[in-house]
Amino acid sequence: MSKHLIALVALALVSACGGQSKPQTDTSPQAATTPQADPAAQVTPVSAALTVTDPHGRTITLPRKPERIVCLTGLCDDALVELGLKPVATTTPKLLSRPDYLGAEGAKVPVIPGSFGGEDVSKIAEARPDLVIGLAGVHDQLRTAVEKFAPLWVVEVKSYEHSIGYLRALARLTDRGRQQAAAESRFRAKLADGMARAKAAGLDRKPVLAMYGGTSVGVNTTDDVLGHFMSRFFAYPWPSKGGGFETAQAYSLEEILAKAPEVIFVQSFGTSVSEHLKDNPVWRRVPAVASGKVFEVQPELWASGRGTRAFGVILDEALAKAAG
Repeated sequence: MSKHLIALVALALVSACGGQSKPQTDTSPQAATTPQADPAAQVTPVSAALTVTDPHGRTITLPRKPERIVCLTGLCDDALVELGLKPVATTTPKLLSRPDYLGAEGAKVPVIPGSFGGEDVSKIAEARPDLVIGLAGVHDQLRTAVEKFAPLWVVEVKSYEHSIGYLRALARLTDRGRQQAAAESRFRAKLADGMARAKAAGLDRKPVLAMYGGTSVGVNTTDDVLGHFMSRFFAYPWPSKGGGFETAQAYSLEEILAKAPEVIFVQSFGTSVSEHLKDNPVWRRVPAVASGKVFEVQPELWASGRGTRAFGVILDEALAKAAG
């Protein structure tokens, strides 16, 4: 995989990295749920609180309810929208301005310039935030500069249950328990319905693949948050290959052909994967390709959206296209 593609993919997919869930006595978002919890579980509004714990075990206590939040990762934008709020600045404007997010209002939110993990701190400061939310392992390096004017809370997600945990944690900080309970209930109902629909249509036995790339490709494995999510509804035979990022998800076209996916969802960064591979004889023999069941999907949603709203939209799209 080229270094350029690795950088692009890391930008979008690094949120797949996450820690293990912690005991229920922990106050971290990961502790709010369990990875295999019943999707139709009873939902209770959270109570307001001004303290949260990040994935490193760092406790963050705010002096007051945050009203001006800067989002450096799509999970932040997603959770705010679910709670009926919006960021004062963002780094994922394409996600925020989708019609199923804030639409035209989202397009008005100022964009923080700079590379992923190298955002312009002066522009973050200009937004006068009460809280900045970034991605663990990426935005930690901005802590010294950012915390001169606002607390920095970093997040990480390995399963949709962690997304629910962060929704709850942000609801505590913003005193939005009622909105959190409504959003979580919608999402859990969608999960339960999606599982039932997938089983009824036999999609839980249909081999499906989510992949990404440009002139090189990688696979969203079951150790990746998107791959893990897809495995709940479809046959998803794509385990991590181990090692670092370059090797864990580096399936060759021959390996993809051997697993014979019947539906493929592609996140293209720059160059269209489908267009680039259209004349490759191995690619053309993959069942999904031969039957016209390769779907180019929107990276801003499938690669950047890691919250409950994003997963709900992804599920609707995946089920509709796989069954069609």
